[in-house]
Amino acid sequence: MRLEKDVAPLPLIMVAPNGARRTKADHQALPMSIRDTVDTAVACFKAGAGAIHAHVRDDSGGHVLDADRYQELLSELASAAPHMQVQITTEAVGKYTPDEQRQLVRAVKPSFVSIAVREMVPDNNTDAAAVFYEEVLKDGCTVQHILYSPEDLDRFFDLVESGVIPGNGHQILLVLGRYSSNQESAPEDLEPFLERLEARGNGNRIDWAVCAFGHRETECLVHAIQKGGKARIGFENSLWNRDGACANDNADRVKDLVAALEEKNISVL
Repeated sequence: MRLEKDVAPLPLIMVAPNGARRTKADHQALPMSIRDTVDTAVACFKAGAGAIHAHVRDDSGGHVLDADRYQELLSELASAAPHMQVQITTEAVGKYTPDEQRQLVRAVKPSFVSIAVREMVPDNNTDAAAVFYEEVLKDGCTVQHILYSPEDLDRFFDLVESGVIPGNGHQILLVLGRYSSNQESAPEDLEPFLERLEARGNGNRIDWAVCAFGHRETECLVHAIQKGGKARIGFENSLWNRDGACANDNADRVKDLVAALEEKNISVL
């Protein structure tokens, strides 16, 4: 059996260029089509992002869990950015059930997927989730578990300890600012997560990253990297550079983070 610890680790920087909710009404450079997303990925890879967290949209611009569209995007990215890790998402956005999320992964068979614990295992009925997580582990698919609160992190460790989430190594994304005023994150939002990681993470191989909402995204991500984590950056969570100006595009956000890290003598390579 191929365990999660055997797959490639997270790169230091992942770009999340569009998400499920924003559109070109929010920023004209936000990618909506597969062509837009591919072009954005190439530019962000050149700027310093080693991976992309990819959403696909339907013809009207709505978030969709569509296997055919994901297969097309994966094929295009493999050609245009072959050295970039590509992560698809199962984000529900209030419209997809856990079973529909599982069907997407089974149809696409990606090498990398993000799954929110609270969406995939919304209650104490864990049987279907346990079967699914075992399947993706055997298939060699890396799951990044999305955790929106310290309580989500506690539940993640409960599911690992009970065997619902199998494997010797795990990737997690800690979401800062999801429930703060106006979804504005601050570096100190990370501390409750780190306390739980220290208390419960012993014995688990945890590769953790952070995403952050709002105007202080770059500052939050630099803080996370200084604490030993990694970063997910982009228009899904923030449109603003650290000087307060709206970024030109997603590559501009990556460059802003790279510059901030270089000022701290932190290399992105």
